[in-house]
Amino acid sequence: MSKNTRKKPSVAAWSGRFSEPVSELVQRYTGSVTFDKRLAEHDIRGSLAHAHMLAACGVISKRDVAAIESGMRTILAEVRSGKFKWSIAAEDVHLNIERRLTALVGDAGKRLHTARSRNDQVATDVRLWLRDAIDALGLQLAALQSSLVGLAERHAGTVMPGFTHLQVAQPVTFGHHLMAYFEMFARDRERLADCRRRVNRLPLGAAALAGTSYPIDRAMVAEELGFDGVCENSLDAVSDRDFAIEFCAAAALVMTHISRLSEELVLWMSPRYRFIRLPDRFCTGSSIMPQKKNPDVPELARGKTGRVTGHLMALLMLMKSQPLAYNKDNQEDKEPLFDSVDTLADTLAIFTDMVAGVEVDERAMRAAAAEGFSTATDLADYLVKKGLPFRDAHEAVARAVRAAEARGCDLPELGLAELRRFSPLVGTDVFKVLTLEGSLASRNHVGGTAPARVRAAVKRARKALK
Repeated sequence: MSKNTRKKPSVAAWSGRFSEPVSELVQRYTGSVTFDKRLAEHDIRGSLAHAHMLAACGVISKRDVAAIESGMRTILAEVRSGKFKWSIAAEDVHLNIERRLTALVGDAGKRLHTARSRNDQVATDVRLWLRDAIDALGLQLAALQSSLVGLAERHAGTVMPGFTHLQVAQPVTFGHHLMAYFEMFARDRERLADCRRRVNRLPLGAAALAGTSYPIDRAMVAEELGFDGVCENSLDAVSDRDFAIEFCAAAALVMTHISRLSEELVLWMSPRYRFIRLPDRFCTGSSIMPQKKNPDVPELARGKTGRVTGHLMALLMLMKSQPLAYNKDNQEDKEPLFDSVDTLADTLAIFTDMVAGVEVDERAMRAAAAEGFSTATDLADYLVKKGLPFRDAHEAVARAVRAAEARGCDLPELGLAELRRFSPLVGTDVFKVLTLEGSLASRNHVGGTAPARVRAAVKRARKALK
């Protein structure tokens, strides 16, 4: 063979089958080590559990396991210190670690891949990584809920307008409004916990797609790695990405709730509302308008919501036409998944701090609650309790509102005689009903906005967060 036709040796695990090496461009295009190296510690955990099982089943020797453990300790230290040398030529995190292990301990490193494939290996690594991510995100959601509860408790009696269609509807308390978000994030935590149950199944042992002819004990590996059980079908085990899609759906919902809160923070901070002030560390100024204080963090969170929702769509499209079993398409699952976790984690951390620092202008909130005839429904309820059918009461109050609007005054300012024109059932006790505090106090039931109920909800929330 001439010097010009002699092939350079390849580091690819499958190189013996091919007559020429992969081009540098294809290596970059197909390689995943630039992003999947974050799975390194989970890859090592999975490999050690696999090695322990192989030894217990007599597939490899105890001496091999000891060498593998020693080599993995070295690799783990290199990864954590940043000294590990990653190679794009070795394609992914798995082969990079295997090559380094073989360099350190020789044939024992080569025996580690017995009875497994990169197909079930990567599925295991991603599940291990995502399980840890879900646990961390659950704690972050609880921290954000705690910030909301603290702010709600301080403002259990602070009056603000409740809105429908962004029109003043009825008085509520700011604490009650905040506790609505507590409930949203509570559901998000439930969804993540439920998702975790389906993440926590072990694919390892499925090998490439059909299982393995070696005598293995998958339950042993599952127990060592803390999985609830094993994936029951080898074809499904290596090709399933439902768990990633489900997580991204849950993440998109969390971000949607964040986005709703963000929109309100932006509105409340505007000069037309003046309900709140955000700490300066979460805002920016203008390059041309010196008076500006822009709520950049909530605005950007609204934008990042689209980013996470886009990742969900990407994963759905990734899987929609894939035949069984594993396909290279599945390599594209990691970047959307990783970025969804990163974006959500950063957002939750920032919002936890930001919500805790919100300052409230109670006078501005109260003034806004007094606008828009927010106690009109209370007047209708008052008439119903006096014996008038609700539809008749609704019509009478609607006419009273129209009269007050024409005069440019609120309902109580019409006076007793004028109010009795719309219904003779109106008495002197009506003015207590038409106050903001009276309106709030009347909603004294579970889920209502009465200050006493808000404080009770806060108490329940604190107990739930322990």
